[in-house]
Amino acid sequence: MSANLTALAYLIASVLFVMALRGLSSPESARSGNIYGMIGMAIAVVATVINPDVVSYEWILGAMVVGGAIGAIIARRIAMTDMPQLVAAFHSLVGLAAVLVAAAAFYNPGAYDIAGDDGLLKLASRIEMGIGVVIGAITFSGSIIAFGKLQGVVTGNPIVFPGQHALNSAIGAAIIILVVLFTIEPAAEWFWAMTVLAFVLGLLLIIPIGGADMPVIVSMLNSYSGWAAAGIGFTLENTALIITGALVGSSGAILSYIMCKAMNRSFISVLLGGFGGDAVAAGTNSDKPVKAGSADDAAYIMKNASSVIIVPGYGLAVAQAQHSVRDMGNLLKEHGVKVTYAIHPVAGRMPGHMNVLLAEANVSYDEVFELEEINSDFANTDVAFVIGANDVTNPAAHEPNSPIAGMPILDVDRARTCLFVKRSLSPGYAGIDNELFYADNTMMLFADAKKMIDDIVKAL
Repeated sequence: MSANLTALAYLIASVLFVMALRGLSSPESARSGNIYGMIGMAIAVVATVINPDVVSYEWILGAMVVGGAIGAIIARRIAMTDMPQLVAAFHSLVGLAAVLVAAAAFYNPGAYDIAGDDGLLKLASRIEMGIGVVIGAITFSGSIIAFGKLQGVVTGNPIVFPGQHALNSAIGAAIIILVVLFTIEPAAEWFWAMTVLAFVLGLLLIIPIGGADMPVIVSMLNSYSGWAAAGIGFTLENTALIITGALVGSSGAILSYIMCKAMNRSFISVLLGGFGGDAVAAGTNSDKPVKAGSADDAAYIMKNASSVIIVPGYGLAVAQAQHSVRDMGNLLKEHGVKVTYAIHPVAGRMPGHMNVLLAEANVSYDEVFELEEINSDFANTDVAFVIGANDVTNPAAHEPNSPIAGMPILDVDRARTCLFVKRSLSPGYAGIDNELFYADNTMMLFADAKKMIDDIVKAL
């Protein structure tokens, strides 16, 4: 394939990637968006593989077979509840790939046509490589920690120590100096020194982040992985990699900004990993009385209501109760009840987690509303049915000294009755107690979400 045909193929792939992002912006067009993305990636891969500059196919084809097999197995076996961990793990692989490609290009610049007359890296390539490898290394190690927190291997509580911010600042300054030194003289010691320090910085940026902030972290790391790919794309002078990385990086940054607004976080603090460390876990008010009910109680209350707003949270994902919720909603509608679904932007462990689960259960998109669209409806709603959505419904967000102060929440406490499905009175991922459990208009339904909802379905 000639250089012109390769460039044309990359252009077509890039257009398809843009169409993919456009499609993914809406649940109705998400499936077609995924198809556009897959076709675009297939075109980009084929164009790269058949490029005349490729002189050996053994390793390439072997890697494609192994990687494709691993991807297919994961896609068939992964549960929706584990999707946040999977996304974090994939982000780490993107970062690691950026580092490995940069290392290959550093030791053999001639093979990538980025060597100057002296045989060393071109000046522009040095700058691009330095930035790309640093972002890639931060993305890799940070994503590993994010994966560990989501998987429960690493504690979800913030890990802090004295002088943490000062240490991060010192390491950041050292990395900048090393990038400058690498630009002046592309020596191996500068390359690996800035890579190792970036690995360390990635760890230090993510460990102080509490579990409640994981949706923002997943989005931020998505952005980082895109910029890492774009940086290496500039180094290799690969237009497809540049465009794809820029699309992922910019869309991830926009999504991170939206997530920050949804959690009342500073966007700059997120980028620097400087938030979440002040959250202090609080115990439950176990001595306070709660009103506990049964599936029969919940079924009676809801089928005699005029309107019910269902609020899915991580409890829905853990129990894989999305299909049971759909069945419950359909039965309530048969009783003449108006049923809608309220989604908080950071419910679950990644952006859009609840939307995906409801879409998987074939819940009508017309019944699903975001926080801004439905929050005012709670005051005129008979029943708010909450499924493990702890932090995003916690009235403590209205208290100035709370770790989640200022975070926009779903105002389920304003409904005439709040039915809250939860295994226990344990705090949410933010580590703070939820006063909603003890409110006069709240009935706690202590059980596994799927079992409780299945019992409600039987009672209806």
